[in-house]
Amino acid sequence: MGRYVFVGMCMAALVLSVVFYFFESPTEANLRAENSRLKSEYEMLSHRLETSLRVMDNIKERDDNFYRVMMQMDPLSRGQRLAGLDNESRYLKLNSMSHNELIVSLTRQLDLLDRQLYAQSVSFDKLKEMAERQEDKLHHIPSIFPLSPKTYTLASGYGYRLDPVLGSTRFHSGMDFAAREGTDVSATADGKVKFAGWKAGYGNCIEIDHGFNYMTRYGNLQSCDVTEGEDIKRGDKIGKVGSTGKSSGPHLHYEVRFKDEPQNPVNYYFMGVSPEDYERMISASENAGHIMD
Repeated sequence: MGRYVFVGMCMAALVLSVVFYFFESPTEANLRAENSRLKSEYEMLSHRLETSLRVMDNIKERDDNFYRVMMQMDPLSRGQRLAGLDNESRYLKLNSMSHNELIVSLTRQLDLLDRQLYAQSVSFDKLKEMAERQEDKLHHIPSIFPLSPKTYTLASGYGYRLDPVLGSTRFHSGMDFAAREGTDVSATADGKVKFAGWKAGYGNCIEIDHGFNYMTRYGNLQSCDVTEGEDIKRGDKIGKVGSTGKSSGPHLHYEVRFKDEPQNPVNYYFMGVSPEDYERMISASENAGHIMD
């Protein structure tokens, strides 16, 4: 009798084992669904963090290569921006958690973003202090678009681009804004007109000396509406869009120069531009490939 009971218990145990192996309990099913949901949320958050980090990279680039150059301050070093992120032991305890690789990656991204935000906040505070001591200088730094919004299309960005006339690639020292002939062109900072007239390759051209080693150039104009030696304020109308000189169509060729070295104008549109508009401008300037002059 005892043997039958023992065999029956073994069979029951075997059946239960098979049932539990092939069929999840409601609790296990709920846990599996919850884990799947959390993993999806982690992955979505990771994607958002990657986007935020790319924006921070653009802000860092602008901070180092424009704001700090403008204020004659040294750029922040990598050590200053990433101090405290080299402690690997802080991530060891996360390795015991489920989905540990995803959690460690997410934590690293959060720490990186947090550190960069802090470093950038400190940098901006110092820049603000410096700017308050150099208010007059700010009026003379190119900082707005030379054309009114919605009057132009960005035709070519700064850097190596295809020349449609020569059919070869060459360095483009400014930005080309395609616009209707006669569209008003504005000075982008206070200064004095250094040159207004015909310049080989540029057609009708205006150059404004802003002091502090800055100069802007406006080329391929229909007309120059200022004279050499004239004092100019930011936003003053100085000429009109044309297609003079070496030109494949109506547009404004615009340059920013510091110590007579060409600068990427996209780094100088910091007044009245939202982060979203600035991101779109960066993307457009990188993708605009054909020079119009």
